[in-house]
Amino acid sequence: MRCTGSGFDQIPNGVSRRDFLKVCTAMAAYMGLPASFGAKIAEAATTAKKRPPVIWLSAQECTGCTESLLRTSHPTLEHLILDLISLEYHETLNTGSGHQAEEFRAKSIEENKGKFILVCDGSIPVKDGGVYCKIAGKPVLDILKETAPKAAAVISIGSCAAWGGVPSAEPNPTGATPVYKILEGTGIPVVNIPGCPPNGYNFLSTVLYYVTFKKLPELDDLLRPKFAYGRLIHENCERRPHFDAGRFAEQFGDEGHRQGYCLYKLGCKGPETFNNCSTLRFNDMGTWPVNIGHPCFGCSEEGVGFTAPLHSPARPLYITPPTQFASATPEKGAGASTLAAAVAGAAIGAGAVAVGMNLGKKDKEES
Repeated sequence: MRCTGSGFDQIPNGVSRRDFLKVCTAMAAYMGLPASFGAKIAEAATTAKKRPPVIWLSAQECTGCTESLLRTSHPTLEHLILDLISLEYHETLNTGSGHQAEEFRAKSIEENKGKFILVCDGSIPVKDGGVYCKIAGKPVLDILKETAPKAAAVISIGSCAAWGGVPSAEPNPTGATPVYKILEGTGIPVVNIPGCPPNGYNFLSTVLYYVTFKKLPELDDLLRPKFAYGRLIHENCERRPHFDAGRFAEQFGDEGHRQGYCLYKLGCKGPETFNNCSTLRFNDMGTWPVNIGHPCFGCSEEGVGFTAPLHSPARPLYITPPTQFASATPEKGAGASTLAAAVAGAAIGAGAVAVGMNLGKKDKEES
């Protein structure tokens, strides 16, 4: 529908200008931008002469990344693919199939050369010429090498595409390899959105950033958007005050577990995993593993998820303060036991820092 005088040429059907601005302002917040950028994102999303084309390749993956994306609601998937971008090819969501789908993919790539975003979902098998994952009888390894040079940018969604994920776990019989390693030295811009699955909003925000500013967001040294992966999960976890006070669940179902105590001793990998799970949560339900009683297992962090034993203690590189401190008032009558717990918490924290210093020192010596 038209919205004259709004500054936006086109707002999606069924969405009010106010609601649309709220969505875009929320996206600006996700990306760590000032709220004023919401209007700029909205304008870019609604005045673009042509929606950016997206080709989505599925390699060694479980479709969990798509499932997570299907459950986002601001914007919804249909708004994303019908109003903000033009999803040209996606094996799971394609209307057509077989030769029809493959012919359309090839046509879209040629017509949009240098303009489309290539999204890769899943790791790329390189052993035995890549025969362990094929699309239309052709190794996805070859398809990636042919397609990526024609793309404006590549987004690797999910841990499998970003760093290898489940398929790359030892002994890695297929030679599963992350996308960025396949494209090393090509100069093709690549951004990694790790997670198993990643939060759909980290992907949506990256796409909207590209739509708005015609470039990828600022990345860290692992090619991850800093707005999503700039801090440890542990730093802003709602159980963090219990960690600082030395209150830990010792086993599943015990009193501490039922009281919501820290899950560090049950193997929580939050102190060594960079992601925004503890602040953004998943699928508008306000949930994530830790607040339903399960330790984070570091799915988004290479060398942690699918590598470190599930219930082994985390190996934190450093312990830093949270963005803001939540209340950690001990229960009445805790007395000396609380003091002992606080001392224990401090000891674990100090030990974690010492481990981090040793790990850092070792890394420097090895490099």
